[in-house]
Amino acid sequence: MMPAQAVRGAAVVPLTVQVDARHGGRWTSLRGSGREWLWHRDEPRRAHVTPGDAFADAGGLEECVPTVRGVPDHGDAWSRAWTVTDDAVLAHVVRCRNFELARSIDSRSGAVVAEYRLAAEPGFRFVWAGHALLELSEHAHLQAAQGTKARLFPEAAPCLRRPWPDGVNWIEGDWPATAGLRLDALGPDDGSAVGAVLHGAGTAATAIVHDGRDSLRMTVEADGQPASIALWRNLGGFPRGNAYRSTGVEPMLGRVFDLAQAGDGDCAVTPAAGEVRWRLTITAYHRK
Repeated sequence: MMPAQAVRGAAVVPLTVQVDARHGGRWTSLRGSGREWLWHRDEPRRAHVTPGDAFADAGGLEECVPTVRGVPDHGDAWSRAWTVTDDAVLAHVVRCRNFELARSIDSRSGAVVAEYRLAAEPGFRFVWAGHALLELSEHAHLQAAQGTKARLFPEAAPCLRRPWPDGVNWIEGDWPATAGLRLDALGPDDGSAVGAVLHGAGTAATAIVHDGRDSLRMTVEADGQPASIALWRNLGGFPRGNAYRSTGVEPMLGRVFDLAQAGDGDCAVTPAAGEVRWRLTITAYHRK
């Protein structure tokens, strides 16, 4: 994990957060010093979804669990109403078919800190992603720790100089140029759409987005579980026929988008105690 001083010469910008409990516990605002970090788009379906519906992409940060891709589409929590348990710390809970997810969000030294607890039967396997779509310029770039590995998924095939291997769900290589494809530049638009998962060997993962004089640092920590950062770099290539630009930098438990593709070590697993806890810390910086 990168040390805090990785954002050099910059001052911390206090962040505020707003959520929509009724609509999936979605983070609707992440703001500091006049900058809104979360990207949004008009999606009329978002307000009326029910469990099992296709994903309705309105932006913000969606809580995707127990999978991102696959079934149910973007998981089972984003399409359900969450229950408020404590307004003072933005504490909510959602009860899904096979698990319960509790989340509390607070501010600590200017950073936003979200604490999570998933309760389920021992052995329950899941992927979680804080599906954050960010409002960024075409000059933004993504920083990850030295030694980070990245998994590329099949939608990246048209961007590669070699054929995609038959029967392979992902290919893995060194960040930031996995299989020769630079992933750290988040623009300009080129008609591509690429998903990747950045991971190391530990139970914490950090990525920093730099955009002009502003930076956003995201760290996920989970004892005994595989932590990673997912990247969705949609530079006007998705969806086909009605493409738009969107950039997701998504703290994650697991190393695949689709739980059905997870092997040993590729997803979180509920231990004998019946719960998994993790923490997401988001810090903004500004250089003068």
